[in-house]
Amino acid sequence: MSAPTAPGTCTAAQLDGAVESQLGGGAAGSVYRTLRLTNVSEADCTTAGYPGVSFVDAAGNQLGAPADRADSAVVPVTLAPGTSVSTTLQQTNAQNYGADCGLTQAAGVRVYPPGATDSLILPQDIPACSAASIVLMTVGTVQPVD
Repeated sequence: MSAPTAPGTCTAAQLDGAVESQLGGGAAGSVYRTLRLTNVSEADCTTAGYPGVSFVDAAGNQLGAPADRADSAVVPVTLAPGTSVSTTLQQTNAQNYGADCGLTQAAGVRVYPPGATDSLILPQDIPACSAASIVLMTVGTVQPVD
C-alpha cells in the first residue's frame, strides 16, 4: 500500500480570484482591498507566501511596477476545493504622482499565486501609472479565510 501523495502547490489554473473593497478600508491617498483566491479545482492544493501582483491593460500588458511586499507572517495553507485564502492589497491613488506617473487606466490586476508560474487576471477598472519606477500597490502574505 502506498502512502498518499501530498497536495501540490496551487496554480492559477486551480484558482479563481476577486479584488474586494474593504469597508472603511482607506488611508490618505490609498485604499485597502481584499485579494481573495479560491480553489475551484477538484483537488486539494497548498499555498504559502506572497502573491505576485501588478496592474495590466486590456491586452494583459503590465503597467508600472509590481506590488511591494508588506511585512507579514508566512502561513502554509492547504486549500480544499471551495476554500479560500486572502490578503490585504493596498492600492495608492495614481493621480497622486503627477506627470511622472504616465497616468493610464488599468483593466485589471495580474496575480501570480505564491510559488506558481502561471497567473490569472482579475478585472479592476482603476487609474494606474505606466512608469515602472512608481509602485502603487503593496501586498501581504496569503492567510486562511475563516
